[in-house]
Amino acid sequence: MSAKAFDAIVIGAGQAGTPLAGRLNAAGMSVALIERKLVGGTCVNTGCIPTKTMVASAYAAHLARRAADYGVTVSGAVGVDYKAIKARKDKVSGASRTGLETWIAGMEKCTLYRGHARFVTANTVRVGDDLLTAPKIFLNTGGRASVPDLPGVHDIPYLTNSSMMDLDVLPSHLIVVGGSYISLEFAQMFRRFGSEVTVIEKAPRLTGREDEETSAAIQSILENEGIAVHVGADDIAFARKGNEIAVTFSAGKPPAVGSHVLLALGRVPNTDDLGLDKAGVEVDQRGFIVVDDQLRTSVPGIWAMGDCNGKGAFTHTSYNDFEIVAANLLDNDPRKVSDRIEAYALYIDPPLGRCGMTEAAVRKSGRRALVGQRPMTRVGRAVEKGETQGFMKILADADTGEILGCTVLGPGGDEAIHCVLDLMYAKAPISTLARAMHIHPNVSELLPTIAQELKPLA
Repeated sequence: MSAKAFDAIVIGAGQAGTPLAGRLNAAGMSVALIERKLVGGTCVNTGCIPTKTMVASAYAAHLARRAADYGVTVSGAVGVDYKAIKARKDKVSGASRTGLETWIAGMEKCTLYRGHARFVTANTVRVGDDLLTAPKIFLNTGGRASVPDLPGVHDIPYLTNSSMMDLDVLPSHLIVVGGSYISLEFAQMFRRFGSEVTVIEKAPRLTGREDEETSAAIQSILENEGIAVHVGADDIAFARKGNEIAVTFSAGKPPAVGSHVLLALGRVPNTDDLGLDKAGVEVDQRGFIVVDDQLRTSVPGIWAMGDCNGKGAFTHTSYNDFEIVAANLLDNDPRKVSDRIEAYALYIDPPLGRCGMTEAAVRKSGRRALVGQRPMTRVGRAVEKGETQGFMKILADADTGEILGCTVLGPGGDEAIHCVLDLMYAKAPISTLARAMHIHPNVSELLPTIAQELKPLA
């Protein structure tokens, strides 16, 4: 069987693969774009877009219940129609996926193949009955939920972040196993929909990559809404209990018993069924594809982008991977992964925006540093909105004035953080922020004030 020849093959129509196919096509190349499931990848179908659509519904329910705090009268109890919430989520997610499919269909020299791709050689892949070959192959195969082999886990029905999107009933009691970003967004969301929610985390605190005060503030926010949080769970096990599920989490403590269990225990790359050994592509011990600073794999002519390369686990890092590959291949612009600054958000309410180094990382580096901090109780916009949980913190190098990092946990924190992130990319010193005039009243207007009040990090 002869192989169909293309200038490039892109495996995975996610947040890096689809735009790269568009750029390559616009450059005159023939492209085979392969997707085994849904165009758009995790972000469009089971991640950012659907979950943040549901977060918006949860916020509306929460605000309606608090209407009296603002002098607004709501007649009767605030109800939640979960089937309508799911339908709204499906509509928003579906429209995004349809838009991408329409865009792909309009690409003159791009052919979309539906199926699972496996390498035959370093420049040839098989998709169903089709054999495809190209001198350039780009991997954007994403990741999936990790399901550790915990005692009893295979004896119960459990949900992951993906299967949660298909749930069409509201859990009476949702037990969330895992205390990081995905898990906490679901925990607060379903609590606001009306479910009883319990969070169980093995580590001694939630969101372990954050500073301890950030973790403590996040836990307080969740507990203030009636979410039960158990950390330091050293004995997690599962068992059926009639029509419910019992989750043991610590010796001597009664198990949590709920109607549904969500496992949010990290993600693993989709690299174990690609036939990478046939191509000679190197992976690390966790299954991530090994890449260099320009996202080239160990095999010339093969690149890896997005969640499968271990360089980031966000839509924005995946899209930036596409930008780096396209810049190097098509624009004579030598961009690289090490140029980017770590930045992300946690979409509980209020949200967390983070960029650069944490305080713990700064201390570990041994640098002389300055720090400034202000609670949201002293931020006018937060007080006006009646949303004063959280704080803002900025770190800077005491000798050079370089901005090292920022945390904004509070209203609009996911947006305000970009004031600092952009300055970091511009390599502007902290004095630039200190002298900036921001618009009142906004959360971000306090960032210059904090920059003016920095003190040595003890």
